[in-house]
Amino acid sequence: MRKLGLIGGMSWVSTHRYYERINKRVQREVGPRTSAPMLIESLDFSQIYQLQTPEDWERGAQVIGAAAQRLVDAGAEMLIIGANSMHRVYREVQAQVDVPILHIAECVGEKMAADGIKRAALIGTRNVMIESFYRRRLVAHEVDLLPPEMDHVEQLDRIIYEELMLGKARKESERALRSMFTRYGNDGAQAVILACTELELVTDVNANVVPIYDCMRIHADAAADWIIGG
Repeated sequence: MRKLGLIGGMSWVSTHRYYERINKRVQREVGPRTSAPMLIESLDFSQIYQLQTPEDWERGAQVIGAAAQRLVDAGAEMLIIGANSMHRVYREVQAQVDVPILHIAECVGEKMAADGIKRAALIGTRNVMIESFYRRRLVAHEVDLLPPEMDHVEQLDRIIYEELMLGKARKESERALRSMFTRYGNDGAQAVILACTELELVTDVNANVVPIYDCMRIHADAAADWIIGG
């Protein structure tokens, strides 16, 4: 099997879920005593929390790029960034290392295209929902995205940063997401794209009014398949 490098800590909740998902898939596909060969660089998220200005993002790219290089130096043959929002600096980080970085939105777009999904709603942190770096990769796979509703953007940003990244899962937030999903279905969405790992804490991915595409699961499964050589 090949060795994967995971840039994590954004948040630790997300990193835990990636590690668990990748190992369970490898164990299921290869054998019950098998573990995934992985290197993890867990960053201090307080140092790159809610980046806003161009200078903030430049610093974030430097921090993540340095982490990527340390993983490559330690023997990682491919990398993943364990956070949807941090893919905003994907190109800058990829330019700093000579191994491929598996892009989360590319994995999601490929799966949705294969499933014939043409119209969907994208939810996550503010920058994922309203900026182009994530949306354009999905649109390139012919997935038409509903325009973001700003009240949902504000509500989701608060739930993610003030609750879920602290490991808190509240029933009120779970109900709020169910209401959003119903609204998106009524607006013609064939699916909802869950582009924040922590949102799984308040979302029943397998039981909703519209199908849920959990980006972490799709990304982690693609990484596990690469480890195995599939």
